[in-house]
Amino acid sequence: MNVRSYAPVVGAFGLITMIFGLLMGFPLAVSFLLGDGATTAYDESLLITFGVGLALWFSARHSRRDLRTRDGFLLVSATWLFMPVFAMLPLILYQPELSITDGYFEAASGLTTTGATVLAGLDQLPLSINLWRCFLHWIGGMGVIVLVVAILPLLGIGGRQMFSAEAPGPMKESSLTPRITETAKALWVTYLLLTIACAIALWLAGMPGWEALIHAFSVMGLGGFSSWDNSIAHYDSALIEGVVIVFACTAGLSFATHYRALQKRSLAPYRDDTEVRFFALVLIGSVVMLTAFLLLQPGAMSLPTTLRHVAFQVVSISTSLGLASTDYGSWPMFSQLWLLFLCSFVSCSGSTGGGIKMVRAIILYKQVFREITLALHPQAVRPVKLGRAVVPNTILHAVLAFGFMYMVSIIILTLLLGGSGLEMVTAFSAVIACINNTGPGMNSIGPAGNYAGLTDFQTWVCSIAMIIGRLEVFTLLVVLTPAFWRK
Repeated sequence: MNVRSYAPVVGAFGLITMIFGLLMGFPLAVSFLLGDGATTAYDESLLITFGVGLALWFSARHSRRDLRTRDGFLLVSATWLFMPVFAMLPLILYQPELSITDGYFEAASGLTTTGATVLAGLDQLPLSINLWRCFLHWIGGMGVIVLVVAILPLLGIGGRQMFSAEAPGPMKESSLTPRITETAKALWVTYLLLTIACAIALWLAGMPGWEALIHAFSVMGLGGFSSWDNSIAHYDSALIEGVVIVFACTAGLSFATHYRALQKRSLAPYRDDTEVRFFALVLIGSVVMLTAFLLLQPGAMSLPTTLRHVAFQVVSISTSLGLASTDYGSWPMFSQLWLLFLCSFVSCSGSTGGGIKMVRAIILYKQVFREITLALHPQAVRPVKLGRAVVPNTILHAVLAFGFMYMVSIIILTLLLGGSGLEMVTAFSAVIACINNTGPGMNSIGPAGNYAGLTDFQTWVCSIAMIIGRLEVFTLLVVLTPAFWRK
């Protein structure tokens, strides 16, 4: 292995690290203006992060080779594995009692938009700390790689390889605009506009200004961090919950579709998107079913109250947002398992959500019925279609392989947690919640609890599960194969 051949990756990673360090200037400025006591933590974090990035970039400054596909996989994996190290600095510098394990978990949870937390007493933290936690959701929501891909070409470093490895959903196969830099800008402009709209809507619904911004970062990134221990339930406001539902659904749809709708000033892109129809059908069907199920339970709440909380939790968990309007951990086991099932596939490709994505679920669903038909009629010709387009066999094989590795990852990680002493229901729900970037699980890690009770080993397993889920399994696995490192 020639170390020099990876110099462009080192340089690009250094540049990304420098930009990430500069992003810390936002909470630093807020902390300074509000005098909330966390300014020193941000000063030191920014200097360390920017300094490390500068050193890496400077060491590889003479390498001008463009990034290859192999480099893109390595750079994306390295970014998501190591960026939480820098992201956790403000947290552990402000709270020295926070261990590196817990700090990494919290930062990885923020950047991967998982929303699982080990912190308690969130309302006692400085505003800038909660702002940083949720700002990590916003950065990670579309991917920090896509954020800088418009800048790299200006410095002689091509961005397409990074973009194809990192960008979610349809952007892996095609661009929205002819140039990759324009595609990245289009995605981020759309993302920014929707975030501003979400913050304004939450503020008008009754949230204080800073809290509206904090939760807008969380909602549009589909992260789930809040500035309150009891999440959205703190506000006990049907109007705020309604705003969150609307924007969580928005973030759960493809940003490529949003961009096209804004560009054309038409709702036609939503009508023509196959995922949107399945997305709406699953959400509405789940809300109706769970509402009816809970109303039949002893001591059930009224229909309006039940419908309100079911609608919020179905949308929040399905889209992998993870905010809670009530302690749904007290609901019957079936309801909790159904919510965990939904978070595995409902978010659309090209959204900020986690899971296998709706498009893969549709393809798997149609492939199952195709195989049933072929078993009954071996000579039949029944291609799998998405809309009017026939799905090539190469895509079918890739989706099947992804589904297999997704299940294998869940099994292995669950066995690791169970073998370490964690109760199996809790272990399984932790893996599902982390690998799908959802956050709350069941039992002690449910909406009324957090992940603080896990051992260091269990916490690291959950951290890796988050990153595997964020990189959709294969990106990280490619880098871990021996063939990747051969010349």
